[in-house]
Amino acid sequence: MRVTPLTGRPGGDPVRPTESETVRISPLTEGASGDTFPAPDDHVADPTEKDEEPPAGKAEPTDEAAAAGRPTRKKRGAAGVIILVLLALLGFTLAVQLRGRSVDSDLAAMREDDLVRLQSDLQAQEDRLQREIASLQDSQRQLQSGAQGRAAALEEATRRADELAILAGTAPATGPGLTIRFVAGPQPIAASDILNAVQELRGADAEAMQIAGVDGTLVRIVASTYFVDVDGGIEVSGKRLTGPYTITVIGDPPTMRTALNIPDGLVPSIKADGGNVIVDERDTVDVTATAAPVDLEHAKPVS
Repeated sequence: MRVTPLTGRPGGDPVRPTESETVRISPLTEGASGDTFPAPDDHVADPTEKDEEPPAGKAEPTDEAAAAGRPTRKKRGAAGVIILVLLALLGFTLAVQLRGRSVDSDLAAMREDDLVRLQSDLQAQEDRLQREIASLQDSQRQLQSGAQGRAAALEEATRRADELAILAGTAPATGPGLTIRFVAGPQPIAASDILNAVQELRGADAEAMQIAGVDGTLVRIVASTYFVDVDGGIEVSGKRLTGPYTITVIGDPPTMRTALNIPDGLVPSIKADGGNVIVDERDTVDVTATAAPVDLEHAKPVS
């Protein structure tokens, strides 16, 4: 802002400016600290400032448009995925808890003598597995011992071949086990009953099994054996058998007996239908039936 100074005459009197030289001065206000600044009504425009206007034909987004935009949908989609994952975890947890309660209820329904026998059977099974581990570790040391390596390897291979022949059913076997006789009541013994017995015995570490009909026909039970109901009896891997049926099995007798007599298991179910299951423990039983080797068409050993 430009102000015309007062000039003096030679006599010392000041000379006031003319109207054309008078400049309007904006009123000043005084602040709390004594400083002066332009009044609030005065505004000095910055020549560099430009009013920004939105481009023609493009309206500014409203709150409703922003609320319906893509980020909100993405957030909702992520929240839905998290909810589904939490629901899946909750369902899995509930299923595990219900299964655990079912097992606990079965154990709670067993008598004290059955619980003691089950514990003893589990301990015997653990001891057997520990002995097998020790035997395998000893075989490994022998195979790695240089001079005796070839002889030990041949002996180990022969032993494993014999074991696999028994498991495959291509060789007879002998050892301690059970004879299980199924006597029908008002309801005949179904193929599903025999299959359940085989599954229970396998779960109790049965090593070799065979089934016989009333006429003495024998069938070796292996992994590929199937059971089908037919008129007057059952069909086992293509051979027809009539009852009563007898299963001969090699394994630990107490463990297998306990598996057959668990509450709501095979033996209680057949007895509830009026039938009977006679289980005899023997120090030595013979499984003489054999299964024909299977010719593999598709499966090949991995070398």
